[in-house]
Amino acid sequence: MSPVTHFLTGWVFANCARVDRRDRALITLACVAPDIDGLGIVPELLTRNSTHPLLWFSEYHHSLHTLTFALVIAAVSVMLAHQKWKTGILAFFSFHLHLLEDLAGSRGSEGYDWPIPYLKPFSSALNLAWHGQWGLNSWPNVAITIMLLLATFWLAWWRGFSPLEMISEKADAAFVAALRQRFPRRVQVLTLLS
Repeated sequence: MSPVTHFLTGWVFANCARVDRRDRALITLACVAPDIDGLGIVPELLTRNSTHPLLWFSEYHHSLHTLTFALVIAAVSVMLAHQKWKTGILAFFSFHLHLLEDLAGSRGSEGYDWPIPYLKPFSSALNLAWHGQWGLNSWPNVAITIMLLLATFWLAWWRGFSPLEMISEKADAAFVAALRQRFPRRVQVLTLLS
């Protein structure tokens, strides 16, 4: 699935628990973290016509989709969080939501089912793959992203903060205010009617 879908998944998941802004960000970013290895696409594209192309994306994509990296992300989350163990555990599960989404819907256009080398670098015994995996640009991925976007808007309207809080509290407050102005709460509507 796309990084946007993973980000929205992480943010919606982070809102299932009562944690503060920093901890929500850590849980959200844990769902995106496995795709850091996808940045290898940049040098690969820049060197594709050279005599020595760097195949960093082709050879290493999904190399961080491992239990080891999940534990690293959880440990970093524990160190940086206010609610340390709660956030670390939720970050660990958020990371695994990413893996689940990739297992379901990240088949390439050439039909390649990206396996997940779950126990690397210690063992090659467990490569997670599902042969029913749908393509990256398929309708289920689009539908999931739309549902997550709607859930994100609803949570922002209901709880009073959005993913923008990770960038700017001022922008977040303006976004939530605009949402609430466009879609007033029923209590506010009932108050206006009485």
